[in-house]
Amino acid sequence: MTTAAIQTQLDTLGFTGFKNALIRQSEDANYAQLSFEERLYNLLEAESVERNNRKIKRLMSQAKLKDGQATLEQLEYSAKRGLERSVILSLANNDYLRKGQNILITGATGTGKSFLAQALARSAIYEGYSARYYRVSRLLEEVKLARLDGSYTKTMQRLSRFKLLILDDFGVTPLKTDELNDLFEVIEERTLSGSTIITAQLPVKEWHSYLGNETIADAMMDRLIYSAHRIEMKGESMRKMMAQKEENLHLNT
Repeated sequence: MTTAAIQTQLDTLGFTGFKNALIRQSEDANYAQLSFEERLYNLLEAESVERNNRKIKRLMSQAKLKDGQATLEQLEYSAKRGLERSVILSLANNDYLRKGQNILITGATGTGKSFLAQALARSAIYEGYSARYYRVSRLLEEVKLARLDGSYTKTMQRLSRFKLLILDDFGVTPLKTDELNDLFEVIEERTLSGSTIITAQLPVKEWHSYLGNETIADAMMDRLIYSAHRIEMKGESMRKMMAQKEENLHLNT
């Protein structure tokens, strides 16, 4: 059996990581000092890493994050911002996903709500969880089109399969009756299947009034708030602060 034949077979099986590691072993004499078991383990580990990297790349593409570079490591913690390191670290282990719990992030515009939500999503993706980001208005538009083209059931099933769904900018504009019904259906479909992160300028205590329909509001709030983690962002607009830092940096150069 030739090396070329083995590589061809690995290509057929899609064992890219295994193949590349095998080539490295054949070109590095140091590997000859290892036992068969050690070399085999090295090859299998390389394949595992390659597959995991491909999965993460696929999940990141699928998530459609607005800020795909957002990470928890970039967060700035302070009491003035209402962002406690202990709280974020407890969420970073993704236990809320395993328990099917939601996260409700509120605060004024520009305080970093969307950034935090997407950083949490990125953390989840790197652990192998599926995620999807939507602005609420875009989600409702997609569901509305699904009703019109007959793909509503498939769309709802697809939304329910994401382990994490981010609904950004909740409560920005009034909801029409059909939009309220659609949003409730999305939340209802996900109640037992995954977690949802919602960002909103409106405080949670005002959500019931915003939703309007008392029956639907009661049902939706019950599903969202039960065992949910709440984070209230405070302080100045992060966009304004970053702009000031850049301006000061420019003036000092």
